[in-house]
Amino acid sequence: MSDNIVTIENLSHRYSAAWAIRNINLSIDRKGILGLLGSNGAGKSTTMNILCGVLNQTEGNVSICGIDMRRHPKEAKKQIGFLPQHPPLHLELTIHEYLTHCAHLRRIPKAQVKQAVEEVKVKCGVAHFSDRLLKNLSGGYRQRVGIAQAIIHKPQLVVLDEPTNGLDPVQILEVRKLIREIAEERAVIFSTHILSEVQVLCRDIVMIEKGKVVFADTMEAFNNYIEPNGVQIWFGKMPPKEALLRIPGVIDAVIQTENLVRLEIERTPGICERIIELSVQAGWRMREISLEKSSLDDIFKQLSS
Repeated sequence: MSDNIVTIENLSHRYSAAWAIRNINLSIDRKGILGLLGSNGAGKSTTMNILCGVLNQTEGNVSICGIDMRRHPKEAKKQIGFLPQHPPLHLELTIHEYLTHCAHLRRIPKAQVKQAVEEVKVKCGVAHFSDRLLKNLSGGYRQRVGIAQAIIHKPQLVVLDEPTNGLDPVQILEVRKLIREIAEERAVIFSTHILSEVQVLCRDIVMIEKGKVVFADTMEAFNNYIEPNGVQIWFGKMPPKEALLRIPGVIDAVIQTENLVRLEIERTPGICERIIELSVQAGWRMREISLEKSSLDDIFKQLSS
């Protein structure tokens, strides 16, 4: 049996004549949060549906905890918890009734259902609303219940599709905290279009565009995918613009305040050191220098083009 929680090999799927995804490869071998990114129509949802056993692939293999999804779908699905973008809630039921129903659907032994329901209510912070109808809950608490149904059977993999979509800032912080706690015990795949959510939650990133993986690495590597070409400098004594433009490697200089300037620079090694040395020699009294970070939107745009 494989040690990987998730193994996807050469996964491809075709709708009629068009390939939705082609030769997707992905593995998760430890607990934590993996961010799944992709534009609309990129193949992200197709990949998730195959991974969760909702859709049979055209080609390739998917295994969960070493269990082949196509050959042994029931056994593989026991290891998966799934929260779709719109939680599958029965609004006429109370939280307790709904989670009890979910426990039975997940084939939890009858003698263990009560304990499983109580544990997941406490874990997701909804125990104090146990007898409240789902239709009377706020969006944040509905998401908590949706997450509760995804983890009630203690799966090794939890797949969350846009779990913070439509929530207010306070609710987003609460759901983030819950997701981090869940990821301490199992692997989590977090799918979202909100890049800031990926930045604060995810350890690793996989990005799919036009049906293919275009990026698969750590969040740190994603942040540094585009090398910065700008630098912000605070001077005690602002030098003349002409003096800055004479520095080798400086393309342009935009003086923003009496003490702050932005330099557009070539991506050559040692340029910041040269600026610092010249500042000392010329008496410009440099107070701070910082490389600009590429925005997540810029990185996403370049990868998806």
